[in-house]
Amino acid sequence: MKENKLKPLRGMLVLFVLLTAIFLVFKDRFIQKGFNTDLLIAGNLLLMIASLVSYVLLYRGMQSANPNSFVRAMYLSFILKFFIIALAAFIYIMVVKKEVNKPSLVACAALYIVYTFLEVSVLTKLLKQKKNA
Repeated sequence: MKENKLKPLRGMLVLFVLLTAIFLVFKDRFIQKGFNTDLLIAGNLLLMIASLVSYVLLYRGMQSANPNSFVRAMYLSFILKFFIIALAAFIYIMVVKKEVNKPSLVACAALYIVYTFLEVSVLTKLLKQKKNA
């Protein structure tokens, strides 16, 4: 049973490992282009953790017989993800002040879209498999 729960997350885990490897292997190229690879790796990790938490909340809400549970889980998932990421960005900006690496922040925003797309596509597939959905 647990294997079925975690099987859909393989794509996110592969993406996380692949991106982290790319950021490490091509570190010099990213630095030449003006990116902060430490920020990219930290952002990738934070987005992966936020997506996992979001997935768990939505999966539990989807398993409930009460349809309101899924809606509550969806809102809670969005709010948690939003505030975790906003807080992390705020802390980063306050710590580095004028040395904010804008290309890396934009790249992290793009990664947020990619992780959200993967999460939604996985949950959509699971919802289609569920009876009475």
